Amino acid sequence: MSTPPVTIDDIRAARDCIAGKIQSTPVVLSPILSELAGVPVHLKLEHRQTTGAFKLRGASNAVALLSAEERKRGVTTASTGNHGRALAHAARLEGARAVICMSKLVPENKLSEIRRLGAEIRIVGNSQDDAQAEVDRLVAEEGMIAVPPFDHPAVIAGQGTLGLEIMEAVPDVATVLVQLSGGGLAAGIAAAVKAVNPRARVVGVSMERGAAMKASLDAGRPVQVEELPTLADSLGGGIGLDNRLTFAMCRDLLDDVVLLSEEEIAAGIRHAYAAEREIVEGAGAVGLGALLARKVKPAGPTVLILSGANIDMALHRKVVCGEGR
Repeated sequence: MSTPPVTIDDIRAARDCIAGKIQSTPVVLSPILSELAGVPVHLKLEHRQTTGAFKLRGASNAVALLSAEERKRGVTTASTGNHGRALAHAARLEGARAVICMSKLVPENKLSEIRRLGAEIRIVGNSQDDAQAEVDRLVAEEGMIAVPPFDHPAVIAGQGTLGLEIMEAVPDVATVLVQLSGGGLAAGIAAAVKAVNPRARVVGVSMERGAAMKASLDAGRPVQVEELPTLADSLGGGIGLDNRLTFAMCRDLLDDVVLLSEEEIAAGIRHAYAAEREIVEGAGAVGLGALLARKVKPAGPTVLILSGANIDMALHRKVVCGEGR
């Protein structure tokens, strides 16, 4: 296997860079899931991150590495919500302007948090690709600095710090279940985990409705998919037809990819709340859903990531009460 474009050294440097700007989140054993799976199952509680999702790691690393001149120009991105919130937070810490471009599919609760952090919001079209077009315009016409949500070396390295924390907490881990969307988190974690233990399996988990990375991996190249409403809204959006990094890293480093139905995602949300006493969004619950649906059969100590907590609470109530969406 060739050396990935983002290495364990890059990830260790990112950890030093963002120390004090993010939280090192807990890893806890789930007795219920351990009994179900027949192996120790640990939960990485990343939904307790400062902005409610893992995205703060990559955004903080990317912004911290900008020059003073670049920060004056301001930062922009296309986002399904969590990366936008993370970039708004990171930019405010550095005193930089932030413009977050999103589609009409992004839930209002995520928009309100971005506004609260002082960032400007642009709602453009019905997909991540539409929002990205506005980012491209801001870069070309206003000279802003784009901080992509996943296909960026500093972002991937920042997300990879999660992998370092997992390996330190569970050094004998055999299987890691990781959310798969644009691939920044999956690529970063896989690079970290496999550098420490090449025998560990890293499995990407996504939703059946519009899983762009899975479709691209199946096609052998980045492809476009229709972006559809889903409980796992944070996993929506394309990977970019000109994807430079995450497609190849996911292709080379992931051992498997599994997809979940909307009901399987809902089951993960319900389990998190009823059994683990945790509130997570749909994307944050896909690892739980995969294990509960027995779509992954771990052979040894397993870690799954609760990646985000930013769910609309009215929707959460409906899901946990079995009232649908």
